Amino acid sequence: MSPRNLLSDPAWQGSDLGHPLPDSPHAVSVALPRWRDVIAYEEKDPACRDALQTIYPRFGLHPLIQQLVQPSELAGTTVWPYPTEAAAQAALAHCQRKAPESRSELITIAGLTCLRSDAAASPHAKAFWQHTGLGLSSRQAAIALGKETSPSSTSGDAARELIRKRLAGIHGVDAQQISLHPAGMAGLYAALSAIQTLRPGKPTLQLGFPYVDVLKQPQVVFHGGELLQPQSLAEVEAALDQLQPAAVIVELPSNPLLRCMDLPGVSALARSRGIPVIADDTIGTGINLNALPYADLIFTSLTKSFAGRGDVMAGSVLVSPQSPWAASLLAAVPAIAPLSDADAIALEIASRDVLQRVPQLDANALLLAERLEAHPAVQRVLHPKSCPNFRALMRSGAGHGCLLSFELKGGQEHSKRVYDALRISKGPSLGTDFSLVCPYTQLAHYDELSWAEQCGVPADLLRVSVGLEDPEALWMRFEQAFADEESGETLKKPLTTG
Repeated sequence: MSPRNLLSDPAWQGSDLGHPLPDSPHAVSVALPRWRDVIAYEEKDPACRDALQTIYPRFGLHPLIQQLVQPSELAGTTVWPYPTEAAAQAALAHCQRKAPESRSELITIAGLTCLRSDAAASPHAKAFWQHTGLGLSSRQAAIALGKETSPSSTSGDAARELIRKRLAGIHGVDAQQISLHPAGMAGLYAALSAIQTLRPGKPTLQLGFPYVDVLKQPQVVFHGGELLQPQSLAEVEAALDQLQPAAVIVELPSNPLLRCMDLPGVSALARSRGIPVIADDTIGTGINLNALPYADLIFTSLTKSFAGRGDVMAGSVLVSPQSPWAASLLAAVPAIAPLSDADAIALEIASRDVLQRVPQLDANALLLAERLEAHPAVQRVLHPKSCPNFRALMRSGAGHGCLLSFELKGGQEHSKRVYDALRISKGPSLGTDFSLVCPYTQLAHYDELSWAEQCGVPADLLRVSVGLEDPEALWMRFEQAFADEESGETLKKPLTTG
């Protein structure tokens, strides 16, 4: 059977619960087609969890990884495989720091170094796995299980070199400034590790509401992280003087509010105090934005728009040649877990059309944002076109990224019904060639909804990653969902693909 074409046959109905997105053994997203499925997933409902054919790789153990480690799990323990001994050692050290009375050990499975943790250490082992993205990939697990063939290291080296040159061409830098890692969060881990050589033992300062693990990683794994949503550069200046952070972290733009800080202003304040700036350009992309004059380190989840397929995990770190600390940072970025041969080859193939694909994603997202803004059912649309600080960083002829968020009039009950009725695939992640929608706050902040609300992120927010579908056909799906919600038709008739 040929893989499901999610552009024309999206996974949006209740019967699609748990379907991999895309139809691949290495899919990084999974269908949660109804609002109640999202809640059941967050509540760890066994029926929902049992229906999942895959899982976002950092949020748990991929089925192939589960198959690899289950024979080595003892009663009351969990096993977490890593691609290198250095990464497993870092995970072990984290568990020993967080739970010194617990019992954790390194074991070997199929030639791989794995962390085995008892019940007391397992929550910390899981947190390290999720926040750092350093864990074994599904392709590496498939190879260890004998289900896939290991490519040659020569092929892997060639793929990594092509990827680095491709990224270097996008950013206008030398390929030597770029390193590749097994996930976007692994890129942040490498960046924060490098920062420790300059400003050890200090917390970071996050400006603007961030993606959950961008904030959690420095808080949980490193030396703490403070969140500030400033209204002025004066607030930033005061925070820098008070906290003296290891680094300032910004998203370009933020997720899911899609806003940017005044990066030139922040950079000037930080650098004058000897504080580096780390930027995450995953959503905006280096194709659209030039942050190099102002950011010292840029990390990117290559899983998203760069790959575009949703079936390979990868990340990168770029050391800006314009950074005052360029030489020191470049020497300090660790290679604790390089991007694997198999994942590099998949990423190189997937990203060959990135310069053609990303502008089309951006254009489709802009058109959908404009149409949603004009629809009477919509209360608010969040899109980078409305952010002057984003526009100030844009390259000539650039777009705004593939992501938008919106709120509906009528609150959460309306959002639930529109979400259930939308005939596009529903699940986490972004940047795929097929559109994806999710109730973002429910997925990312289910246990802290009140806190997110206080930060300006409402519980009923819907986030859309816009794909390559025909824009008119995509808009018809949204119009139909709004019409069905208004008439209550989704409660009366069976949902059929349209």
